[in-house]
Amino acid sequence: MGQTDERVKGHGAGADPEIGAEIARQDVHELERALDGVPIHAVDAFLVIAGLGGGTGSGGAPVLASRLREMYEEPVYGLAIFPSEDEGGRASLNAARSVQSFTESTDNLIAFDNDAWRSSGNSLQGGYERTNEEIAKRIATLLAAGEYDGSTVSETAMDSSDVRRTLSTGGISTIAYAQSELNPHTREQKGLLSRFSGNGRTATNGSGGPDPAKKVHGLVRKAVQSRLTCPANILSAERSLIVVSGPPSEFSQKGLRRARQWVERETSSAEVLAGDDPRKNADQLSAAVVLSNVTEVPRIDRLQEQAVSAQDNIAEQEQSREDEIRELITDDEDRLDPI
Repeated sequence: MGQTDERVKGHGAGADPEIGAEIARQDVHELERALDGVPIHAVDAFLVIAGLGGGTGSGGAPVLASRLREMYEEPVYGLAIFPSEDEGGRASLNAARSVQSFTESTDNLIAFDNDAWRSSGNSLQGGYERTNEEIAKRIATLLAAGEYDGSTVSETAMDSSDVRRTLSTGGISTIAYAQSELNPHTREQKGLLSRFSGNGRTATNGSGGPDPAKKVHGLVRKAVQSRLTCPANILSAERSLIVVSGPPSEFSQKGLRRARQWVERETSSAEVLAGDDPRKNADQLSAAVVLSNVTEVPRIDRLQEQAVSAQDNIAEQEQSREDEIRELITDDEDRLDPI
């Protein structure tokens, strides 16, 4: 998109969301063309991912999301990546403005705050790589739920309809995540024991290790008590979804039930879905917790404050600059007429 536009020539919108939105509307046929060969019957949802600090993402993403909703019945979700405060007032202004339109143009907007994930000492490139990795872990665990890989499917298996149900609240959501690496030797022993126990959901792990119920419950608690993709008051969530992913032998219905009850208490919500996502060849156990339609998000409040301040400063600077240019090109007594 924007490859033939003389203003950008494929190099971005120059931090101008108005240009980003205009180019997206102008070249939206490129999106339609790209989807021509996609078997839509196999698509559960669309995900529009955008960094909101620049002009292309902040302006273009809401336009593309709106068009997708016009074209298809499948839900359209957004993944909005907020800029760091040190990226400047213009980036905050773009993000704060885009959050409004991006939220309205999607069925649910998942927020990711760069500031919450920035580590001191990281290079710029290293910071981006880590951010991308953390985003991918959470989104993959969530959106892969229900994809069949040959594992035994349990009665508590999660699928795409559960994800859609949770995100149908609209608004803004955040994701909690934690993972635990598995010992290959332990996995081999448990796999052997599961042949005799029927489903591997035994009270112990067969090697003197942690109780599977405690492990699952503890992993979910660790996720919620760790960094969210965007910090928020979990009490403000309307719905929640717990997905535990890994080898079926590591699952525990008791642990999942206790985890769901704990999340219900912590969020004061009666609507918490919980299930597992069997991955027989996985080398880790992971838990993702979606907190849907959170309404107390301090980072968005801060973005809005910075945006208002930046907007005022930009207006003042533009006026001051015009006055300075006028003073430069005219004589002191304004006696000269331009040609």
